[in-house]
Amino acid sequence: MERASFALATVVAKELSARDYHVSGSQILVLAGGGNNGADALYAGSYLARRGARVEIARTSGSVHEAALEAALYSGCRVIEPGEEALVRAARDAGVWIDGIAGIGITPPLREPLAALVETLEQERLSSPAEPIIVAVDCPTGIGIDDGSLVGPHLTATVTVTMGVAKPGLLAPPASRACGRVEIVDLGLDLIDKPAMATLSASDVGDLLTVPGPTDHKYTRGVVLLGTGSAFYPGAAVLSVGGALAAGPGMVRLDSPEASGLVLRSYPEVVVGLGRAQATVLGSGVPASEADRLKAPLDRALEEKYPVVLDAGALELLKDDYTDLPSTVVLTPHAGELAELLSARGEGVTRQDVEEAPIRAARLAATITGATIVLKGATDLIAGPDGPVYSQPAPSHWKATAGAGDVYAGLLGTLLASVGEDLARAGRGHGKPALMAAAASWIHGAAGDSSGPIRATDIIAGIPTAMRRALRG
Repeated sequence: MERASFALATVVAKELSARDYHVSGSQILVLAGGGNNGADALYAGSYLARRGARVEIARTSGSVHEAALEAALYSGCRVIEPGEEALVRAARDAGVWIDGIAGIGITPPLREPLAALVETLEQERLSSPAEPIIVAVDCPTGIGIDDGSLVGPHLTATVTVTMGVAKPGLLAPPASRACGRVEIVDLGLDLIDKPAMATLSASDVGDLLTVPGPTDHKYTRGVVLLGTGSAFYPGAAVLSVGGALAAGPGMVRLDSPEASGLVLRSYPEVVVGLGRAQATVLGSGVPASEADRLKAPLDRALEEKYPVVLDAGALELLKDDYTDLPSTVVLTPHAGELAELLSARGEGVTRQDVEEAPIRAARLAATITGATIVLKGATDLIAGPDGPVYSQPAPSHWKATAGAGDVYAGLLGTLLASVGEDLARAGRGHGKPALMAAAASWIHGAAGDSSGPIRATDIIAGIPTAMRRALRG
């Protein structure tokens, strides 16, 4: 608790300094609940008061940690009067709120009277002409800490200081959108070896990339076959091939008669026609009405046990067939496509259901199909039949542009082809495809990191730089 509260006070000081304010003289409101989060907030208030801050305490529970409250009062903190009027007045006066109202043990939606209190504070935050700095202790009050849900009143944080390890709700939408920046405080805990969720960093991705050696040639480095594009959407073939080539495969094959001419004008190194490949990408730019033509290359890849990426139109094949897939098959739906797939499998799930509880939806789809699921969005969620769910947030939302998913499918195909032989030998039921899909999400996000508008072709151009960054990391 001492380490946690000191870290909280340090983050508050840094946030003030970043805005050219000092701790001394700043007005700080401590929102203290009855659990350990409330105690951490009180001890942090005590530290800040000793540095000259004017600290007021709002007790949001009938009981608080007595030793922490005593320390805060001894340091000069003041407890405000109970009631909504006094709370709103204190909130308006304070430039910093420390949210220690509720911890990870509370499952939303919040119950009264806590729900009304949190709703009042959130409305005050939204209506404030100078929005306060809100530092959440471990998690913002009101979020679904285990499933990433955001149901009912919650208090949106500027920064969340979480203890020991980042919890699922801090990593996955929609709850993660209320967390602000997440900082992890190492408390020296003996953590579990198999987390529920994980996020790959640049160095993690670098460890997964295959760097060619002096004995490698185009066939050993990975050949990826793309069955993408159509007469309706020939550009999808260009974009998926561009994503695949930018990631550095040994060779890209293209099985798309309607789009091959267009692709070759942009990428003359592409080999047109079928042939042996260590990974296959199917469906980008293929209408659902033409999905049947993808069955033959899918069946061939499944028979040879090489990894397959199924995107867009190829997902139509899974609604009535292919009921028991290996984890080397990677599906890349957005929320609407995943809802359709789950509904076709008898789950009765809507797009809204997926968006409100995406962790649950991705895990459910992985369990039902046996495949690895990439639920695409502002934060990509990757779930295999076992192992953690990977959460890869986009550093820039300019990446949300037409064709970005086609680029991702090609990029992922190349990464899977680089380990395709290993995956074919390993067989079903392992987590490497999910790792590679998470790595592709990180690269895709880094390639699309921009402070202004971009196109899908800009993401292609950024892939080599992103991969070099990962290798340096």
